Amino acid sequence: MGLAELPRISNSDSNQFLLIAGPCAIEGEDMAMRIAEKVKNITDKLAIPYVFKGSFKKANRSRLDSFTGIGDEKALKILEKVGKNFDLPTVTDIHQVEDAEMAANYVDVLQIPAFLVRQTDLLVAAAKTNKYINLKKGQFMSPESMEFAVQKVKDSGNKNAWITDRGTQFGYQDLIVDFRGIPVMKKIAPTVLDVTHSLQQPNQSSGVTGGRPESIETIARAGIATGVDGIFLETHFDPATAKSDGANMLDLQYLEGLLTRLAGLRNYLQEN
Repeated sequence: MGLAELPRISNSDSNQFLLIAGPCAIEGEDMAMRIAEKVKNITDKLAIPYVFKGSFKKANRSRLDSFTGIGDEKALKILEKVGKNFDLPTVTDIHQVEDAEMAANYVDVLQIPAFLVRQTDLLVAAAKTNKYINLKKGQFMSPESMEFAVQKVKDSGNKNAWITDRGTQFGYQDLIVDFRGIPVMKKIAPTVLDVTHSLQQPNQSSGVTGGRPESIETIARAGIATGVDGIFLETHFDPATAKSDGANMLDLQYLEGLLTRLAGLRNYLQEN
């Protein structure tokens, strides 16, 4: 995945998968620092390359009264501090063209949300920052069609694009992961599996997205088995009180066990 070129990436010479993990949204400095420190300690122990993830704002909400953030600049400065304090690369998602240049001043990777991955102006603006670009596959898109999203980034002069699968819409209120798409997308660009968003249950009558976190390990194991380059997941000390996407997040207390088993599976598959 060109990891050696990613600023502050550790364990870039490891044969392990890349981990992109953190809270759904930056709720404050203390929570971001605590999560980053915990995950970094685990990934250092397991020699897993790690990128800290946190949204500086949440633009795609079902209800007007949903949490959207603590303020753009405040959240971005927290992401910058996480990166510097723990010597970690960081990623955040952007939603508007003007977000690209602003966020690029604070983070190493710009993420394009799944619902926006066909928005040409947004992809071009992100690409022109020369940051790494993480393209979420639209829930409505085929694996093959992601070739054109990647090409938009490359044609804009940026060769550092990844694809992240986050499930495909299945009816109105569920998502599925079609693992046949992983090798297809790997031929286009390095491919990550977003485990926790793939377990969302959108469009609930309450206006709050549901989830099935009990299946996190099942989906993650299947991703490793199909050869994903990275695993993306959101985690929190107390998902029940998280201000965004708590219903599908992994409780941080279970992360080390999960990553230990995934790393073991990865090693086994590479040796056999």
